[in-house]
Amino acid sequence: MKIHEKYIKRCIELARNGFGTTYPNPMVGSVIVYEDKIIGEGWHKKAGRPHAEVNAVQSVKDKSLLKKATIYVSLEPCSHFGKTPPCCDLIIANKIPNVVVGTVDPNEKVAGNGIKKLLEAGVNVTVGILEDECNELNKRFFTFHQKKRPYIILKWAESQDGFLAPEKEIDQERKPVWITNQYSRQLVHKWRSEEQAILTGTQTVIDDNPKLNTRDWSGNNPVRVILDQNNRISKDSFVFDDSIKTIILTKSENNISTENTIFEKIDFDENIIQNILSVLYKHQIQSVIIEGGKKTLQSFIDQNIWDEARIFIGKNVFKNGTKAPEIQKKNAVKTFIQNDELIYVRNDD
Repeated sequence: MKIHEKYIKRCIELARNGFGTTYPNPMVGSVIVYEDKIIGEGWHKKAGRPHAEVNAVQSVKDKSLLKKATIYVSLEPCSHFGKTPPCCDLIIANKIPNVVVGTVDPNEKVAGNGIKKLLEAGVNVTVGILEDECNELNKRFFTFHQKKRPYIILKWAESQDGFLAPEKEIDQERKPVWITNQYSRQLVHKWRSEEQAILTGTQTVIDDNPKLNTRDWSGNNPVRVILDQNNRISKDSFVFDDSIKTIILTKSENNISTENTIFEKIDFDENIIQNILSVLYKHQIQSVIIEGGKKTLQSFIDQNIWDEARIFIGKNVFKNGTKAPEIQKKNAVKTFIQNDELIYVRNDD
């Protein structure tokens, strides 16, 4: 079994190359082994492009070896036609006799059907190698399909004395007050490139006029999701610049959507968090960073609907202003980015 773990670990390494680029598909890696030597490998790079198994098979120089090889894959091979043909059919057509799978695909379109199809074709299938690691790799994909909501990351920065922001003067310019250093801010832009969406509330946009993009990092911009219950946000705000797909959640029926700015009407009075998540699920958003203010962040915490929190603590002392959210920091992992403290918290409830 240890030999299987060796090659599934390599599958996971390969799969991570697709971090942030495969949505709505999962990250998948695959290696093909003959006589304990890797003769082919590949990973899924982008939705609509060939899957990991296809890239692995194509990379094998001597295709005659496939009939005597074992193909390893971190996630169950697909069995349905999507934007690409089923990988099961490819494995069967190339007469690969052995398949080792890290974990079963939670997508109801697959969900064991790929394994069943391979077994019916006489292929030897081994399932559940480094299963926990493979599930962790695709925690966003698994959360989306199993819980019918995106994977939720809470993120904020607070001062040394526990404030999100100082008191603002009425005529103060619309821009953020930075708590963290430039390296922490660059890390946040890297995080944005890795997740599918970013959500913030009305007051944050009114006060700071954020762009919510990845200008300090090379990568995809996340979908912007903005709470604007009563259409209070000025149309000259960056979130309305049509440069990035933006979903505006409102209770008004009088808004006109464009190709890149989409208005969604929701009920803000009852089950607001569930209503927000239902819209995100409808738009096939598998992960979201909540970068809102105290009210938005605390709402997710109070209802215990979140998966992890990333909290920066800077050296600023504000003495008064907007208090930071309150969250239990059990099992927290702490690190430093120069003089900024960064705390990671996983929600294991």
